[in-house]
Amino acid sequence: MFKRVLVANRGEIAVRVIRALHELGIEAVAVYSTADADAMHVRLADRAVRIGPPPAAQSYLSIPSVIAAASTTGCDAVHPGYGFLSENDEFVRMCEDNDLVFIGPPAEVMARMGDKALAKQEMRAAGVPLVPGTEGATGPEEARTAADELGYPVLLKAAAGGGGKGMRLVTDPDDLHEAFQRAAAEAHAAFGDGTLYVEKAITPARHVEIQVLCDDHGNVLTCGERECSIQRRHQKLIEESPSPALDGELREEMEAAAERACRHIGYRNAGTFEFLVGPDGSFSFIELNARLQVEHPVTELVTGMDLVRQQVRIAAGLPLEHGGRASRSRHAIEMRINAEDPRYDFRPSPGRLVRFRPPLGPGVRVDTFVEEGTTIPPYYDSMIAKVVVLDNNRDLAIARARRALEELEIEGVPTTREVLHEILGSEQFRSGRYSTSFLDEVELSAVAT
Repeated sequence: MFKRVLVANRGEIAVRVIRALHELGIEAVAVYSTADADAMHVRLADRAVRIGPPPAAQSYLSIPSVIAAASTTGCDAVHPGYGFLSENDEFVRMCEDNDLVFIGPPAEVMARMGDKALAKQEMRAAGVPLVPGTEGATGPEEARTAADELGYPVLLKAAAGGGGKGMRLVTDPDDLHEAFQRAAAEAHAAFGDGTLYVEKAITPARHVEIQVLCDDHGNVLTCGERECSIQRRHQKLIEESPSPALDGELREEMEAAAERACRHIGYRNAGTFEFLVGPDGSFSFIELNARLQVEHPVTELVTGMDLVRQQVRIAAGLPLEHGGRASRSRHAIEMRINAEDPRYDFRPSPGRLVRFRPPLGPGVRVDTFVEEGTTIPPYYDSMIAKVVVLDNNRDLAIARARRALEELEIEGVPTTREVLHEILGSEQFRSGRYSTSFLDEVELSAVAT
């Protein structure tokens, strides 16, 4: 097992990883920008290294700075969390070149899966269903031809990334050219690569993902699904497990497809296969996130596993207890508390928290890095906390989730708390019959129309 691990991240995920390392008896080294000098993850770590000024490109995304911090503090390994360098294959190779174990998949696998068009080819070879669309880089004229053949609406998607960046829904042929230019420019700004491809837009659709763990001993463990269809700007707000859209047969088909894909590509460590589920129950691969997901606590609660500790154990060469399907029970819901103003299209709202009182009680978990007086800086993700609940069934979990939100006290910046409470209380969410277009279809008083 490792003696000392560098946590190459910030915010709630850095806090989460540091706690897991300490539970394993491993020293944790934090990195921080000058904007995060007083942050919780810096205080919790055994050591902390300042790596640059507030802009992420000069601190958390600076590969030489992060590698130097790990090397000079005598770390054995690096945990990337999610975001920042977590899916950067160059960073993985730099870790290997400096005798640092990267707690995640191999660089070669990450590179193949990071190219969304190439990933589709790999999934096709593994027998995983795909969304109809183009293969490889697609230019403006090829995109128009493909869209005419597929039929509108279509999605323009960045080949080099995810999270909604470089993505445009096109419903009218006359809008395709402008949408292509905007998507390519956004993709280039976000990922340094403006390459796009085209997919048929499946509507209405559910966004359902399968969590996997793979070790170096041939074990592939699938850990069930997470329903992630409540989104704004292609980014998730609420996740739950199990999904109300899946029955036992469909769930097994999706987990079996994920297992086949893992074995085909030689995947290692934790990963998430994202699928679209159509109204007819058919499912299609979207992408593989070769890292830990923001919503991993949902899976942890229903399986009773600690995914971060499993990541560390796998990276250290230890085997999983078994492969196949992880046992799971009860129902979990995660709600993302973001410093955003829903009345202004979820515009980020950085500022100082003058009050923060997290909810307590049975079946409530809060992952956060804030406390009263914490300043939410404008340079990074807007997430403040994740409130996650567990109960015996879905109805009870919804009631517990709403109670937790009612107990949450947060003042100083606009947040998503009220809109989450309203979504959970809506008839459409309670019925379980919702899709990725929920926010466009349901009128909510907490969201500007």
